[in-house]
Amino acid sequence: MDLTPPVVILDKPQLADNIGAVARVMANFGLGELRLVSPRDGWPQDRAWATASGADWVLEGVRLFDSVAEAMADLTTVFATTARPRETRQPVLTPRQAVERLYDDSASGLGVGLLFGGERAGLETADIVLCAGIVTIPIDPRHHSLNLAQAVAINAYEWRTRLLDAPPPRFREGDPPAANALLVGMYEHLEAELDAGGFFHPPEKKRSMSQNLRVMLGRAAFTEQEVATFRGVIHALAKGRGRVLEKLARKNASERS
Repeated sequence: MDLTPPVVILDKPQLADNIGAVARVMANFGLGELRLVSPRDGWPQDRAWATASGADWVLEGVRLFDSVAEAMADLTTVFATTARPRETRQPVLTPRQAVERLYDDSASGLGVGLLFGGERAGLETADIVLCAGIVTIPIDPRHHSLNLAQAVAINAYEWRTRLLDAPPPRFREGDPPAANALLVGMYEHLEAELDAGGFFHPPEKKRSMSQNLRVMLGRAAFTEQEVATFRGVIHALAKGRGRVLEKLARKNASERS
């Protein structure tokens, strides 16, 4: 079966050598699409080609993005790779477990990917909550330092092994989940109306409350139709609130007169 391998997304990578090393291990295990989000030193970088050891086609196809949300907008299932789950209540899987989901979704024609943080800062929680779950590599806690290319290599190896095992994939029943761009639009629509309604109180908790809402809604795996329906619900509630406020304003004006 000809499946599309996971897209590899590097968020704010710092060193050209590491980007090249990532391209090298991607080519080793059959992953071909690399996306970079705001690389520190810009792109392209000659040092990346030097460390890619001939995996030029991966580097030549690099796509640049300004944000993680944009980089994963056309994908449906993306896992965030991080050493700890942070403050989100999302599924935490090993690379082998995550690849099962990626394999099945790719076999169903969905876009899939793996998100990796920068060498020093890792991933922001706001980006992690856009993902289907968290992939944590089960390394020895006595020395938990992995460089970027090593982390990509472990996940890419599991993908390659899954392909070579080649049992029939489990095809998804029903409509596929919506792409991330539609989900982000739904989240922002809901948050804007909640903000207007005074839901985010106190204001300093808005960020954590928004992240919790995104995790909760993300678990539902909305289809495109469900996204459209949910946004219709948000619109109707907001419109109804506007009518109530308008009626109250007319009543107050009438009483004053």
